[in-house]
Amino acid sequence: MKRRWIWIAGIVAVIAVAALAWLSLRSPQVAAIEMHSAPLVRSLQFSARVATLSRVDVGSTITARVVKVLVDDGAVVRQGDVLVQLESDELRAALTQAQASVNQIQARLAGLRSTGRTAARAAVMQADATLRTAQAELVRTQQLVAQGFVSASRLDEAQRAVDVARAQQTSAQAQSLANADAGTDVVQNQAQLDQARAAITTAQARLAQTQVIAPANARVLTRQVEPGQIVQPGKALMSLALAGPTQLIAQVDERFLEQLQTGQSTSVVADAFPDQRFSARVLSIAPAVDAQRGAIEVKFSLDTAPPAFLREDMTLSVEVETAKRPRALVLPLSALRSQASSTSATALTVLIVQEGRAQVRPVRLGLRTLDAAEVLEGLAQGDIVLLGGDAKPDKRVRVKLQAWQPSVSAGPGALGLTSTAPGASAAPGARAPDAGAAMTNAIGR
Repeated sequence: MKRRWIWIAGIVAVIAVAALAWLSLRSPQVAAIEMHSAPLVRSLQFSARVATLSRVDVGSTITARVVKVLVDDGAVVRQGDVLVQLESDELRAALTQAQASVNQIQARLAGLRSTGRTAARAAVMQADATLRTAQAELVRTQQLVAQGFVSASRLDEAQRAVDVARAQQTSAQAQSLANADAGTDVVQNQAQLDQARAAITTAQARLAQTQVIAPANARVLTRQVEPGQIVQPGKALMSLALAGPTQLIAQVDERFLEQLQTGQSTSVVADAFPDQRFSARVLSIAPAVDAQRGAIEVKFSLDTAPPAFLREDMTLSVEVETAKRPRALVLPLSALRSQASSTSATALTVLIVQEGRAQVRPVRLGLRTLDAAEVLEGLAQGDIVLLGGDAKPDKRVRVKLQAWQPSVSAGPGALGLTSTAPGASAAPGARAPDAGAAMTNAIGR
């Protein structure tokens, strides 16, 4: 009898085990991760270009033929260096003519102030003497007429002689005054001298325009002129990058504006020189957004002297660290059950495993990256969180634990938000497997 009960108990146990195994096999198997703490870094990656502080185009201000081009692309020039020499023979002749006019007028002025004044004073003295003689003759004639020795007609002749002598005196005095420093002849010739000197200044200025010079210390970026070419005003002959601090300029999607601040440190690398990273800082953020592209211009200044390989307009990859948590409870965003609200800071939900069943757990998130988020409330170290599948709340599930870390920071050129895994390092220039997704999800509009 006792043996029969033992057999019955064994059969029941086998049936129970089989039932449990059958139920277990019917429960869905769901991928899950075990919550743990790790460093979390959020960064923005985008392309930038090299730009000097200022760039200018230089050209001719006159129409002329190019005689000589004195610099080539890439040449370093100093302020005042001649870049292009234009034909100048005609303008030199005009300058010589203007100088000759000045010499002629100066000689005339010198004559007016020396021999001219002497001759004028002599003429005045002679006119004075003639007038006195005529006046004396008039007085004698008047006496003779009165005594009846000569006819009255002689008196008229004597009076005319006095009038002529007085007119000559007036003319001589006027000529003497004209030769004085404030006289009309001197003033007129002085005005002509000033005009001739102005013509020299104009000729010199036009002659100087036959040389296209560097406005400041600079490097020649492009040269668009050759000897023999006829150039005209308004046409750029050379493009110069003025000497000054090197800057990086990037167009960043306006959605990430709140993550950027002046002074943030950045890591920069050129695709052609992946082993030569250098650092920079956010210098300025444009006050306006480009409405056409939905982007905002961000400028970066270099912390040290620019690397020798940098070239104007070279494209670089810039990574800006916008937030960092040295230690945080990290959750993959794929575990969130309320994806429509995943961009807000309000409480979301996940499914955790408790006693073999899926249970809903609200969570509050903090710092987010492209694929991970910091858990502020709702989960603890060691909790098992389901990643997806057919699991339903309060239903049994079979857990398939997966190893997970936040994605490694994407390499140069992978635009977007990234996160850095604890202890992970990427080879210089290496790209993460999901770099393309990062570009599409984070930057694409």
